[in-house]
Amino acid sequence: MRLNASRRTRYLTVAAPAAVLGTLAGTLVAAPASAEAAPALHLVQLKDVASTAGVPMHSVPAQTSPGTYVVQPGDTVFAIAERFGLSTADVLTWNGLTWRSVIYPGQSLTLADTAVPAAPAAVEPATPAATTTHAVVSGDTIYAIAQKYGTTVDAVLAANALTRESIIYPGQTLAVSGTAAAAASPAAPVTAPAAPEAGQTHTVAAGDTLYGIAQKYGTTTQTLFAANGLSAASIIYPGQTIVVAASAPAPAAAPAPTAVAHPPLTATLDAEQAANAALIISIGRQLGISDRGIATALATSMVESWMRNLDWGDRDSLGLFQQRPSTGWGSAEQIRDADRSIRVFYGGPNDPNGSATRGLLDISGWESLGFGAAAQAVQISAFPDRYGQWEAQAYEWLALHG
Repeated sequence: MRLNASRRTRYLTVAAPAAVLGTLAGTLVAAPASAEAAPALHLVQLKDVASTAGVPMHSVPAQTSPGTYVVQPGDTVFAIAERFGLSTADVLTWNGLTWRSVIYPGQSLTLADTAVPAAPAAVEPATPAATTTHAVVSGDTIYAIAQKYGTTVDAVLAANALTRESIIYPGQTLAVSGTAAAAASPAAPVTAPAAPEAGQTHTVAAGDTLYGIAQKYGTTTQTLFAANGLSAASIIYPGQTIVVAASAPAPAAAPAPTAVAHPPLTATLDAEQAANAALIISIGRQLGISDRGIATALATSMVESWMRNLDWGDRDSLGLFQQRPSTGWGSAEQIRDADRSIRVFYGGPNDPNGSATRGLLDISGWESLGFGAAAQAVQISAFPDRYGQWEAQAYEWLALHG
């Protein structure tokens, strides 16, 4: 009985400090389960206990740091660093961790600085970066172009004075500065397509692009722009007739007639477009709009959206007339409401936006303006000449769908 009491007394004396017990338990749980490590760990803890009890002790050196360490249940970065005599900040840095990072059992941590100072490289004359160009095709993105040429998006943007909001289009030529690809063997000569006959035309089919049409007829997008009164921002659509070669010049003896800068355009509407045309006409009739005003609305919608109620456009432009929420035409939901957006385009006393925006009827003397000028007064487009190209066709749609 005395023996038991004596043992109990010694046990209680050693184990009394509760904080020491907690430290001992936590460390034992976190210790690697190896037969060699365990005795040393117990020795450290007993000396900790002795120190707590006021008994002199000698410091015990930390364990030798291995190159890597597999996290055990209960480990913390601080405890691991302390165990191997390392700085917590170093362990975090070597493993790409932060003070908020969480480690987990089984994770492998690096416990040494693996960065090796690089030997100074021999200085070689810098090879100028190769500069080439890329013709944009349908489906291209600046990111994909940068990847193709081994450069960066920012480099392509800078080389072409673009921003991240810029829009690229098929046929556009972009300067690409980057590492040149390995020189390839000379390509076999390619026979250029025969030049198109003067005055030849092409009927646009679904999937066509101006770049593709130019390639097909052996011409350039700039030539197509000039021959059809188009620009890089113009939209083509199935059924449209594109002039692919200008007519032969008149004999020098007689002055050539002035060319039509913006020739009339025509198109046959599909079911979706015809339904939108009928709605534009119907609302115009309800509001007492003249035929000229309704034709102006039809032409404007064709230029802006192909007469489709689009859920996308340049920047935040939407709907039949590509009206923008950011400039006060209404919310995105309101602009996509075809009935409302048509009434907003017409404007006047029944304008759903009130005086917040200016519709056709709000333009003083709009009926005395040129057809395209009236549309431009409402839309304030960068390409005002496009509306007038649809004037004749708009009146035909009015007769057909009204």
